[in-house]
Amino acid sequence: MDEMFTNCLQIFPCTNVNKTAEFYKLIGFRAVSYLESKEPHICLYKDQIEIVLTKSNQEVIVPNREVHGYGYDAYFITDNQEEMEKKLRELGILIVRPLLTTDYNNKEFVFEDIDRRWIAIGKKQ
Repeated sequence: MDEMFTNCLQIFPCTNVNKTAEFYKLIGFRAVSYLESKEPHICLYKDQIEIVLTKSNQEVIVPNREVHGYGYDAYFITDNQEEMEKKLRELGILIVRPLLTTDYNNKEFVFEDIDRRWIAIGKKQ
């Protein structure tokens, strides 16, 4: 099984897929709706990132940090953390952790999405 994986996409259950899609469109994602399919969902695309939004039967989305005590809900890798953090701040997106180098030697910042998920944007140093 040498080098068989090529990419990974993130699946986000949502209480309101359209509202979550609008949030991600605000930060530059392109949305493609499959709400009439057997398993309704919306695919979000930006650069090499793909997120699939599915309809949750839960009333509230509980982020990983609350379920497990710590952790992010997604981790996206980029070389342009400074520029991305600045653009997200300009859009009024909540930055919950500013850009820094972590104790595990990643340079990263973290924003919160509309469903209270923490999304890290970083890269190994």
